[in-house]
Parts: sequence; structure tokens; C-alpha cells
Amino acid sequence: MGFLTKNIFGEYNFKKRWIIRVFGVLIYPRYKWINNTVITGAEKLQGLPNENVLFVSNHQTYFGDVAAFLLTFHSALDGKPNEISLKSVLTHKKDNIYYVAAEETMKSGFLPKVLAISGAVTVKRTWRANGENVRRKVDRSEVENIDKALLNGWVITFPQGTTKPFVKGRLGTAIIIKKHKPTVVPIVIDGLRSSFDKKGLKLKKKGSTISIRIKKPIEFDYEGPVEEILAQVMDGIEQTPEYDFMGSLKK
Repeated sequence: MGFLTKNIFGEYNFKKRWIIRVFGVLIYPRYKWINNTVITGAEKLQGLPNENVLFVSNHQTYFGDVAAFLLTFHSALDGKPNEISLKSVLTHKKDNIYYVAAEETMKSGFLPKVLAISGAVTVKRTWRANGENVRRKVDRSEVENIDKALLNGWVITFPQGTTKPFVKGRLGTAIIIKKHKPTVVPIVIDGLRSSFDKKGLKLKKKGSTISIRIKKPIEFDYEGPVEEILAQVMDGIEQTPEYDFMGSLKK
């Protein structure tokens, strides 16, 4: 963790650390005091491998979800699971945490471009751009960047590729899982949609409860079809038809 060390993409790690520290200080009150964040299962993070770990989650805001995860991850790795510790964020010890994000979102303004330094691996949506439906081929270099990040550390991804609930997952996540056989940890997050705006930057409501549930890793049959792998992922993040809009099993 030397001052001038670079990550696998040739970027200086100190920039990433300071972005996380500065924005950690700014957003900490939102998750700790203004709203109530309830975390369960974060103790599982302490026993995970240092690399080839894929976190899959449902998606509620552009930036609020990842911010909540980074607060949770760094606190747990500092010996404070299931809570949010500002000290842990300021002294975070793990640089190789990345997240997959839409290039369009991360280039939408000065602030998103700065936030991208915190670990974004950007990809172009193959099905939607600038609010319109499109059809374009997958950029192999983007896939290679995700591969590189995963083999180097932890990667957060949102299989649905949208903040809308119960949308069908994208096969790209299952293809990555079949290829690299990572430790896949599902996370179910709730409450951000009512607390923040769509981007997750502006407060919409105070006093909300934000829930982050970290579940046990999923066991896959890697020789099976990618469709079955994706089905397990979607069940793990509770975005299949048998779950209602509150994330509870339908009776």
C-alpha cells in the first residue's frame, strides 16, 4: 500500500483511497444518523478470499448502493461487522474492490467522473443508451477489464443492469461465473429507493431504514447451462417472481 502503488488498470491507489475517504465522511451521516442502516451477515466478509470474489445484488440507485457496500465492506474488514464505522473507512485496508457501472452514468458529469475513481469498471450497455433501446455487440475489452478486476480482487455487479425491481437478469453475469468460478456472494439491499433520489446523491426522505443483507455464497454446478446459473443468482438476490416487491417470499 505504498503511496505511489498502482492498481491493475495503471491508476494510483492513493487517488482511490482519498476519494473513498472524502466521500465517506460526506455520506456517513446519511447512513448512520439521518437514516438507519441495518446490516446482517457482514461477518461473512471476513473469511472470503482476497480475490476472485463476485458480489451480486439488486439495484436501487445509481450511486447509493455502492456507497453503502463500501461503508459496509471496509467496516467489516476492520473488525466491525454489521455496523458502519467512519474510522474503518478512513483507514481502509483493501484497495482491490471494484464495481461494474454503466459508462454512460459514470461520464454524466464532473461528480460521477470523480466517483468513478473509487473503483468503477465501466461498460457500455448493449441494450440501452441515452434513454433509448439499442442493440449493439459486447465490447470484448470491457469484458476483459471485468475479468482482470475479478482475478485481482472483489467485484460488485448488478445482474439486472437497472434500478427497476424484478427485471430479468443479464446472462453476462452467469457467463463470468461459469468462466472464472468465483466465490459468489448475494446481497439484498432495500430502503435506498425511498431514502434517496434515483442517482442516490440527494436525500429524499429522512428516518428511513436501509437494509443490507449479505447472504452465504451460492453453490453452482459450473458444468450446467448459464441460464441455470443466472436463475440461481436471481433467486439469491430475491428478484424472482416468488418474491414480492418488499423482498419477502410470497405465501
